Amino acid sequence: MTDTQTDAPGKAGGASGSGGAGRVRRLLQGWSANLVQMVLGLTQQLLLIPAFLHVWSGDLLAAWLAIYAAGSLVVVADAGLQLRAINRFLAFKSCVDCDGRTANFYSALLRIYLAIVAVPGVLLCTAIYLAPPSAVLGFRQAPTFDAAMLVMTLGMLLTLPANLVSGLYRVRGRYGRTVWLQNGALLLGQIAQLAALATFGSLLAVAIAFVSMQLLFTIFLTVFDAPRLFPFLRRAGRPSFASPSLRWSVGQFGRALPFAVANITELALVNVPVLLVSALVTNRVAVAQWGLTRVIASLVRGLCLQVTLPLAAELGHDHAVGDKERLRRLYAHGSVFVTGLASLIVAGLLPFWPDFFALWTHGSIPYDAPMTVTLLLGSAAVAPSLLALGFANHSNRGDLLIRTKGLQLVVFLVLSFALIPQLGPLGAALAVVASDILVQFGLLALMVMRQTLHHPLRHIGFLLLMAFAIVASGWLIGLAITALVPGSGLTHFIVECAVWLIVVGTLASPLLSAALRARLRALVPA
Repeated sequence: MTDTQTDAPGKAGGASGSGGAGRVRRLLQGWSANLVQMVLGLTQQLLLIPAFLHVWSGDLLAAWLAIYAAGSLVVVADAGLQLRAINRFLAFKSCVDCDGRTANFYSALLRIYLAIVAVPGVLLCTAIYLAPPSAVLGFRQAPTFDAAMLVMTLGMLLTLPANLVSGLYRVRGRYGRTVWLQNGALLLGQIAQLAALATFGSLLAVAIAFVSMQLLFTIFLTVFDAPRLFPFLRRAGRPSFASPSLRWSVGQFGRALPFAVANITELALVNVPVLLVSALVTNRVAVAQWGLTRVIASLVRGLCLQVTLPLAAELGHDHAVGDKERLRRLYAHGSVFVTGLASLIVAGLLPFWPDFFALWTHGSIPYDAPMTVTLLLGSAAVAPSLLALGFANHSNRGDLLIRTKGLQLVVFLVLSFALIPQLGPLGAALAVVASDILVQFGLLALMVMRQTLHHPLRHIGFLLLMAFAIVASGWLIGLAITALVPGSGLTHFIVECAVWLIVVGTLASPLLSAALRARLRALVPA
């Protein structure tokens, strides 16, 4: 393996092969890996639940969900350093000694990650000793809860250095590889959880099974795979015993702050509404309605975010090397792709979600149409801004991120406290959608488009027209199918979905023509 990647982003037409075929291959690899990762995430959170309930009581399952949620929140400890590293790696591409500067920065930042693991790790152990989570969270009757919580949170903290390595992979055109490796770890972790559940049946055993696979992934990626793929990492300019200065290290956290604010806001938009609705709404059925309906809206948003990640890496490369024309074309076409995908998914969910909701909840939770329509239409409307957010993260727009995402968090909280007491869960839906449209789309996305595209307003108009056409036609087709196809139950639902897919696939079949796709791409305002 040489230092030059045959498929890594580089100068167009150069040895690094950043031509159209290489870019398409990287994007397809990234999208396929992200899709599998989402499926594995759904398997962990949904399909493993029946297996847990076969062995555990409902109280033990609730304890495990609390432990899993705590482990998922450890990602906040990254504090935006991964995106800070990505932007520095991209900036080095225009330097003479790109590999050398990358190796030096990588080595210095890796030490900061090790400090993040060490210091908060000690504080975490102390906190769990002084204030046992079983007492704080009300799980005193759950055996090994405290030990499992410590294993989960400390173990996930130890995996943080993998963020730095995966950032380097993303910049060097190996994005798909790191996600596929993580997918393997997730799959092995799920198998190990089932084995631990069947053999030992304790929370601690399942937590160890989950964390151990993540730790093996981190060790393999950091110690073995990265130095093999990028030999220049072994040739860092500074001696191995040298440590970055305290001033430089603190400065990295300051420069990473905008990315941390952006990530925390995204996490808040997904998780905080659940807490606010639980606290401000007395009707427990309405709270359950919100929690279940929010799952599908979060899935649409998460899928769009996963689609934008490989695109953002390519856009960041073009921005770093100054290839404005290629950047403009990719941004315009990528924006259309993300918006079209979100609109198509929403068009399919709107007519059939009531039937699925009834099957999913066995009719025990009533369907809330206004809230569902608000969340799903909002998911389609915000899709173009998600690519703008990803590109801003990969083009070092720290000032823009901290202003817009900080403002979005404030707007969301103000609207939530104003609307939720009056409208219940519908108020939470309106707060989320309004903050997305007013701030993330109206400010962040518009500013990024104005700086990137020649005709930003025409492009936005094109996106709105396309989204309206896809959502309206798909929704109407679905309503016609539900009216014409008789029956009820699971079989009826599957038939409805199959007929919709056949009709929509037939209408979209002309897109299989390469000539037609080329003509449509030429119509996209850029």
